[in-house]
Formats: sequence, C-alpha cells, structure tokens
Amino acid sequence: MSGTPVAYVLALLAAFGFGLGAVLQQKGTLEAPAGENDPRFLAQILRRPVWLAGAGCMAVGWVVQAIALGRGPLIVVQSLTALSMVIALPLGIRITSQQVSRRVWMGALAVVAGIILFLSAGVPKAGTSQPSASVGWTAGFCALVAVLALAGVGRRHRGAARALLFGSAAGIDFGLQASVTKVFVKLVGLGLGTLLSSWTTYVLIVSALAGFALQQSALKTGVLAPALASSNAVTLFASVVFGLTVFGETLAHGGGRLIPALIGLAAALAGIMLLAGAQPPQQASLRPVPGR
Repeated sequence: MSGTPVAYVLALLAAFGFGLGAVLQQKGTLEAPAGENDPRFLAQILRRPVWLAGAGCMAVGWVVQAIALGRGPLIVVQSLTALSMVIALPLGIRITSQQVSRRVWMGALAVVAGIILFLSAGVPKAGTSQPSASVGWTAGFCALVAVLALAGVGRRHRGAARALLFGSAAGIDFGLQASVTKVFVKLVGLGLGTLLSSWTTYVLIVSALAGFALQQSALKTGVLAPALASSNAVTLFASVVFGLTVFGETLAHGGGRLIPALIGLAAALAGIMLLAGAQPPQQASLRPVPGR
C-alpha cells in the first residue's frame, strides 16, 4: 500500500470513532420511549445524552477521516475505516448487550475481507470531477427509487431483516452523498452565492436528513451487526457504482485483478447474508430510564 503510516493510523482512529459512535447512537435509539414504527423516536433521541455523545464520536471520526484522506490513498483509507463494523461488535456486547455469535463474527469478517479485496484488487482509477448534470440527476433518481423500495420493504419486517434493509437504504443514500460532495467541494471556494445557487447544496441537505432517518431506523431495531454492516458495505458499493457510471472511473482489468475483485464482492454479500440472522439483545437491559 502506498501512503504514509500516519494516514493508516488516522484511518483506524476514524474507524474507532465511527464504531463507537454507532453503538452509542444505537443505545440512544433503544432508550427512546417511542417504538420502531413511531417516527417520534427521531426527535426523542436528540434529547438523549448517550445519542449525542455518539453523534460527537461520528463527527470526530469524519474529521479524522478527512485528514487521513489528505495523507493517503482513498482506497486504503476507506478500506481501513470500513473496519468500524468489526470494532463496533465487541463494543456492542458491552454497551447494548448485543448477542454476537460465531455466525455474526464470520459474517463481519467476510464483509470486511470482501470489501478490502474488492477495492484493493479493483483499484479504481480517477475519471472526471465534474460530470454532466443529466448523468448526475439520472443517478440521483435511480438512488431515490432504490432507497424508497428498500425502506418500504423494511417497514414490513422486524429484527435483523429490518435492520439489513434500512441499513442498505442508508448505504445507498450515503453513497449518493459522497458523490454529490465530490462535486460540491469544487464550489466551496467560489463564494456563498455560488453555493446557494447550486443544486448540490440542497441535495446534500436532503440526503443528510434522509440518511439520518434511515440509519437511526436501522439501529432502532436493536440488532447492531446487520444495521452497521449493510450500511458500510452498501455505501462502498454504491460509491463504486457512482464512480463508474457518473464520474467515469474505471476498475483494473489486467494482471488478473478483476476476478479477485468479483470474489471479494461475492464474499462481502455472503457476509451480509450471515449478518441478517443476528438476534436482537435482551430488551430488559435496554428499557428506557424513567424520567429521562
């Protein structure tokens, strides 16, 4: 791997921030009095100190990740930050009484190994940083349809399947956010007027709100592994798809790289299926504290 050792350390620290933040946010969602199908829990968690602490960890993770990306390759940093899922599992055992079986550990390791293999073997090459508006809007519409479909099916399920579907919907949303951000950052230095007149600003706001609702709905199920794994995996996969179709990026084909990349993708998908069988924690240990 190219890049500096500092970038790798920072990426791992970011992964820890993301993992701890996800677990703390899940604890906050589980302590909220409203049930899974009651959207009021999204307002209630904003008054939970543990959820706010998780949000703070997430924010720190994003800052550290940004610094790491400035020092090392995108693929390496993103692969290392994807380890947040594995970091979150032991924290979930301690903080939210997660039932992490051998099946869950196998699924988690398969997802992480598959993502790393897929990205490292595929080695995407940069394309354009300013895609055409028509291509961007088409990709955004397709993402919207996929998110609505996954969320709609997710509402009809419970437990791990619900977490998996809502997490996948959030992953597509986060992948879209990353793609729009890639265009948005080019406008930051052009002044406030340019930002306010750009469609990217408003797409980022809407996608951030949607991603928040979807991710918290996945965590509200109480089953951490499929919620976090599906979100992480689909975010990376969606980013790759957007990179190939919107930004004209390419994957390495020579040197026998394509087959290992596809094997990595298949391994990650198989890992997600294993995670879908995870069981929620004992609800007695997660009941809301009276008066809070």
